[in-house]
Amino acid sequence: MEEGDRTGTFTDETWAIWEPLIEAVRPRGKTPPHDLRRTIAAIFWRHENGAKWRSIPAELGPWWRAAQLFIRWAKLGVWERLLALVQEQQGVALGMTFLDGTNIRAHHKAAGAPKKGALLKSETIVKHLAALAAAMAQKSA
Repeated sequence: MEEGDRTGTFTDETWAIWEPLIEAVRPRGKTPPHDLRRTIAAIFWRHENGAKWRSIPAELGPWWRAAQLFIRWAKLGVWERLLALVQEQQGVALGMTFLDGTNIRAHHKAAGAPKKGALLKSETIVKHLAALAAAMAQKSA
C-alpha cells in the first residue's frame, strides 16, 4: 500500500505480489468479483484502521461490497488459506503482542453476544494480512 496514501490502495508492485496469492485461494463462482484489487484494499484499510464498514473511503468502492466479500470469504475459510499461503511463500512468521488489560475499560453495557467464530478469526487474520501488505509497500518504496 502506498506510503502517505490515506486510502491504502495497492501499488502495482505490491498488487503483483498479492494477486497470485489471492487468485490461488479465492473461491471460483459464477461471476468473478468486481474490481477485486480495490475491494481487497478496502477490506485491508478497514482492518488496518479499525473503522466501521461505512467509514471506508469512497475511492475504495462501495462499503457494502467490501463487507459482503469479507463475510462471504470468512465463512468459506478463504482468509485462513490466504494467511497460510502468505506465511508459506513469503516465509513470514507473525509475532505476538500482549496487552495489559488492567487499563482497558468498557462500558457496563458492552457485554453482549459473542461474535460468530469464523468472522472473529477472519477479522484477526485480515489485520495481520493488512499489516503485511503495509510492510511490503514500505519495502518497495
